[in-house]
Amino acid sequence: MSTPFTHTSTSSGASAGMSFSGLRNTVDGSGNADAPLVIALHGGTYTSRYFDIPGYSLLDRAAALGIPVIALDRPNYEESSPLTSDESIIMANADVLADAISGIWADDGADRPGVVLVGHSIGGAVATAIAASSPPWPLLGLAISGCLVRVPGESRAAWESLPDIPMIDLPVPMKDQVMFGPPETYSDGMPAASYPSNTLVPKAELLDITGQWIDRREETCGRVRVPVHHRQGEFDHLWVTDGNEVEAFRRGFSAAASVDSRLQLGSGHCIDFHRPSAAFQLSQLSFALECAVRPAA
Repeated sequence: MSTPFTHTSTSSGASAGMSFSGLRNTVDGSGNADAPLVIALHGGTYTSRYFDIPGYSLLDRAAALGIPVIALDRPNYEESSPLTSDESIIMANADVLADAISGIWADDGADRPGVVLVGHSIGGAVATAIAASSPPWPLLGLAISGCLVRVPGESRAAWESLPDIPMIDLPVPMKDQVMFGPPETYSDGMPAASYPSNTLVPKAELLDITGQWIDRREETCGRVRVPVHHRQGEFDHLWVTDGNEVEAFRRGFSAAASVDSRLQLGSGHCIDFHRPSAAFQLSQLSFALECAVRPAA
């Protein structure tokens, strides 16, 4: 079971005065004393509820293993504070959230060995940028999905052609087409079961992830030093996806302590909502536990 989470930053840094909503799971007692605090960041067009859809819930699976998870609503989503940027909205997210997590760690990290970031899609790009910034709190690992090297040529044009308004409400049929693989890759009830996590997306995020983020991706990934876990859905329609692209993405993490990067067969963009969901999420959680007991470099 999850419960609402709220955090108001008292920092004087990038998140000063900002508030953040989200969800947290409940672990019995102290849970697994060796488990890290997992902070999960959703992608564009989804809220923190992405990580807590019944039957596909990372929060539930983590609770069963005694791992505390806080899934944050990124700025501009749900009750989290608004955020704009004249440059990169993804990097602005990273600056704000890295600062906010300092306060969350002070409040919720007691007796934990550190933090593991989990990020999906645009949330994965944000999490990667946070990891690259060498945050002041103890970051142990980075687990991301739905991020790769380049997008199909028509993707950027499609996002640019959307109405010139700050927040975009993607039509559900269009969203289902790009977020899900072939029907045999997901169970009955999907994609409809995912709809409670649907929401508006800042147009700036769609343009950034298909433009500026791609331009800076290799340099940013090259500054990540913690272990990395990366999965890419076999039938991801938002990225040019094959084994060679996954290998190119892996090579970008040139300074990381370790990199486990591979295709997730039988899945579309949102691996969490496809048939491999359980195996995928358990591999992320196993990675988080390994990071927590990994000897310091």
